[in-house]
Amino acid sequence: MRKYLFIIKTQIMSNLQYVFNIIFGFIGNFIMLFILFNLWKYLYSDPNELINGYNMTQMTWYVIITEILWMTLGGRKICHKISQDVRSGNITYNINKPYNYIGYCLSTHLGDIFIKGLIYTFLGMLTGLLFLGSFPKLTLINIVVVLITSILATTISILLITSIGLISFFIEDSGPFYWVYSKIILVLGTIFPIEYFPNIIQKILNFSPVYVVSYGPAKLFVDFSWDKAISIILAQIVYIIIAYGICYLIYKKGVKKINVNGG
Repeated sequence: MRKYLFIIKTQIMSNLQYVFNIIFGFIGNFIMLFILFNLWKYLYSDPNELINGYNMTQMTWYVIITEILWMTLGGRKICHKISQDVRSGNITYNINKPYNYIGYCLSTHLGDIFIKGLIYTFLGMLTGLLFLGSFPKLTLINIVVVLITSILATTISILLITSIGLISFFIEDSGPFYWVYSKIILVLGTIFPIEYFPNIIQKILNFSPVYVVSYGPAKLFVDFSWDKAISIILAQIVYIIIAYGICYLIYKKGVKKINVNGG
């Protein structure tokens, strides 16, 4: 565990050099939030009107939280890096290292996005305050739970994207698989809450990655309940186990393939 914490610390220190780049990177996110905020203003004739259980303020904060999670992650970079390691053969240097490659990937990317997450969260909260003038009513313990679910959501996302990158052991390019995954999360989990979809799709989404990587933390931020919090955290723990298991199986089969082929 200590070596993985060291990797995270090293990546955090490295990324402190790019604080201004991260801040400027938020500009595109701000433009997207501004467009969506005006969309909800147009759809809600009355800010207190409820559409599928959400008023205008809740919908705006929901999108802000999901956008923060998505933009902080930088999934394309994660997938590309792992895919390049596999395709270039650099991964062979990590096989015999005194750490687990999946743990190394997770630690590296958690360190990479730590500073970015802090900055985007601060700027996102500032943007929401600018648009809406107030925050949702949350106690300190509620905020801690939301932070925990956000960290778990990010961990699941990294593991799922890592598994997609590791597919490069067996195909030339895993990029199309990541493209499909990213569009599913973006359309079904970032812009609209699960409650906006037909009942049959809601039932599917409640068991999908959308529920644990984007919907969960955002839902708790705008409409906190302990029953929902426990349900989301339990689902996230199950997903972490499943996602790690998938990564482990793909990695083991990939390494075996390299050994058989004399790589």
